[in-house]
Amino acid sequence: MALPSTYADRNCSLARALEIVGERWTLLIVRDAFFGVRRFGDFATQLGIPRAVLTTRLRFLVQEGVLEHVDGEYQLTPKGLELLPIMRAMMVWGDAHYSPDGPKRTFRHDADDGLINREGRCRVCGESVAVPDIRTEPGPGFVPADGTPDPVSAQLTTPRRLLEPLA
Repeated sequence: MALPSTYADRNCSLARALEIVGERWTLLIVRDAFFGVRRFGDFATQLGIPRAVLTTRLRFLVQEGVLEHVDGEYQLTPKGLELLPIMRAMMVWGDAHYSPDGPKRTFRHDADDGLINREGRCRVCGESVAVPDIRTEPGPGFVPADGTPDPVSAQLTTPRRLLEPLA
């Protein structure tokens, strides 16, 4: 039996959440927003996404309250910030099953350099670390792109705090 094309009328929270974040470009846009990408052109460059698709996805995420569009930049809202544990869990799963050399990125508590576990707690101090206090950096499984990276990719491969806008 074929699945219906939308789940908005279903009485299932997972199905309804998939209506918002279940499309693959959406999660990659949200991921990059956590990494500090804010401008339309930077999303397009980093993701290699068709501009029409990016326009549609960004508009939808703003409409759903996941992102806000302020002064030409897209920023995660409190609702969008709540997606970090989901994103982190998916990244941990992807690293475990598809990155034999280890995590592609590590997340650290910027205050004490402690690694952050899958529950979002610092392994050094035990704190539940707020999103702006998390630093991401390339992990042991990170493989740099061949050639000279574009300016957006170059910034994303250096240690930086989550949500810190790209220069």
